[in-house]
Amino acid sequence: MKVLAGLDGGIVAAIVISIVVLILIIVVVTHIRVIKQTEKAIVERLGAYHATWGVGVHFLIPFIDRISSRISMKEQVRDFQPQSVITKDNVTMKIDTVIFFAVTDPKLYAYGVDNPIAAIEYLSATTLRNIIGELDLDATLTSRDIINEKMRKILDEATDPWGIKVNRVEVKNILPPNDIREAMERQMRAEREKREKILLAEGEKQSAILIAEGKKESAILNADAEKQTAILRAEGEAQSLREMKAAEAEGIRLVREAEAQGLEALKAAAPSQEVLTLRYYEALGKVADGKATKIFLPESSKGIASLAAVASEAAKTTEE
Repeated sequence: MKVLAGLDGGIVAAIVISIVVLILIIVVVTHIRVIKQTEKAIVERLGAYHATWGVGVHFLIPFIDRISSRISMKEQVRDFQPQSVITKDNVTMKIDTVIFFAVTDPKLYAYGVDNPIAAIEYLSATTLRNIIGELDLDATLTSRDIINEKMRKILDEATDPWGIKVNRVEVKNILPPNDIREAMERQMRAEREKREKILLAEGEKQSAILIAEGKKESAILNADAEKQTAILRAEGEAQSLREMKAAEAEGIRLVREAEAQGLEALKAAAPSQEVLTLRYYEALGKVADGKATKIFLPESSKGIASLAAVASEAAKTTEE
């Protein structure tokens, strides 16, 4: 019996030890934490901030340490609900914004403000109202870059104590009232029609200018062509006149040469008085056959002889 009792006590002790060891293993395993690359873990010890864990395997002291929050270090995007704003000229509209931010200090993010996302949303709404309140409708519709930059600076400065870095703010949509949109559409349509008419008028003006310039250039070219034609015609006539004068002078020269040769031949032949008289009568016959209406003849044969003598003297003179 004592042996059995001793065996039962050893088994119970072994079982108890096994159970304790198993519990300790479970506790140790359950308090091992693996932190990812994109996360930071805030560790509290006995309710107070203890450490910020980065990537790797970490162990929590059971019943003393705990991870209060895991914070993503990636850039985050929040698309908040459209906010009602009033412009400087009292036009009510809704504006939808998108904010890009990242956590730079996990401790400040965890302890700086309760619900940081809601805080950013409320802060962006009030900032947007303040900025739009300084702009009229037209400036609001055409100044998105200015609104984005102002909001980014204000939000970045305000969220810095929370360990948040605001990288970008984008105005996603601007929704004016229906009557304003209709008026804007009518204005846009009128502007398009105005630009169309201006473009048509400019086109007609350019066309008229080009046509006038074409006519002007054509008239100039025609005048130049007529001028060149007149110059060439005058040059042709002058050349023709020079050639005619040259031909006339050549003809006169040939006639004179022929007369000189005839006189020389007459002299060389030494004609008698009878031959000269006969030639004289032949010449008178040719003269009578011409268009002359009056013919003057010597009064006597002495005149004829005198004419023959004159012809003979002229032949001698030509020879000399």
